[in-house]
Amino acid sequence: MLNNEFKKKFDLEKEVPKKIGIKKDFSEFMMKLDSIQNTAFIGTLIKVKNREDLASRTHKSSSQFASENPEKTILEDQAQYPGGFNTLRKQVADLFYTEAILPDQKVIKTNVVFVVEKDGTISSVHAEGDHFAFNRQAEIAMYLLPEKFSPAIINGTAVRYRFRLPLAMNFE
Repeated sequence: MLNNEFKKKFDLEKEVPKKIGIKKDFSEFMMKLDSIQNTAFIGTLIKVKNREDLASRTHKSSSQFASENPEKTILEDQAQYPGGFNTLRKQVADLFYTEAILPDQKVIKTNVVFVVEKDGTISSVHAEGDHFAFNRQAEIAMYLLPEKFSPAIINGTAVRYRFRLPLAMNFE
């Protein structure tokens, strides 16, 4: 809708300097909007992480990933994202806000570790890598995924499942 309004205004203007001004205003506006959206995502990430930290302190006994008798547990199904691993990676890449990253190297890598809960939601997302901003953006992208995972199954019961997703991005 914003694109259409700016385009209408741009198309109606006859003078070239004013057209250039409209185009510049639009670019600046979109950058500010992106920045505001990213700030909101970071605020949401902080709230979610705080909530998870509080929950883990009050529910220590429920944080087990397998039953208490490990020799009797048989993993029947591991947690899976709808569409598979490649769909997950593509969606994370699409949700990634690269404008927040000022790369000091061509390739930045991180490993995102998270828990797929019994209901397929994710929690305890933590990215481990050398680039702080890249790690935060990876965590935000994970929380923004549009679909739930199918949970892991042990002995016919849905269980929590720890998942590791390596990510790398080229900056040119």
